Formats: sequence, C-alpha cells, structure tokens
Amino acid sequence: MKNKFSEEDTDRIIEMAWEDRTPFEAIYHQFGLREDDVKNFMKTQLKFSSYRLWRKRVENCKTKHAVKRSSGINRFKCTRQRLTGNKISKR
Repeated sequence: MKNKFSEEDTDRIIEMAWEDRTPFEAIYHQFGLREDDVKNFMKTQLKFSSYRLWRKRVENCKTKHAVKRSSGINRFKCTRQRLTGNKISKR
C-alpha cells in the first residue's frame, strides 16, 4: 500500500484504529480505507509487537464493526473526533 496520507492524517487513522468505539466504517467514510486496508496500513506504520497487540485487541472488540455493535450505541463518532483540526496524537 502506498502511503498517500499526510502525517496528520496518518496519526488520525492510527488513533481511530486504536479507539474501541470507532468502527472501521467510520475510517472508511473519512479516509476511504476498508478494514483490510486499515490492517495493512497499521502493519506498515506500527512496530510488529504493537501491530500484534492492536490485532489482538481488534479481534475481541465488538464495537469496531458497526454490524456487531449493540443497538444502544447509536453515535457515529466520539465528541473529540472531528473531520479536521484534531491535534491529539497517539503515535
């Protein structure tokens, strides 16, 4: 996968991928990356040990897939998640 994202976008994708409440559908809506693309992206951006931890976490997280979410979760994004201007970095 060719990295076509700015450093700010890369940081935001990584942050969204680590967040339990952000579904892959939200990442696709904002950046055009499907679940497999996010997995490949994370593999290229993280250390291997960090990638393994992330994959283990995602596999056991029902909220990362909109279809598996309970009906009580009806929001698309957290209050801090914006389309632009988010300065928080977890990298």
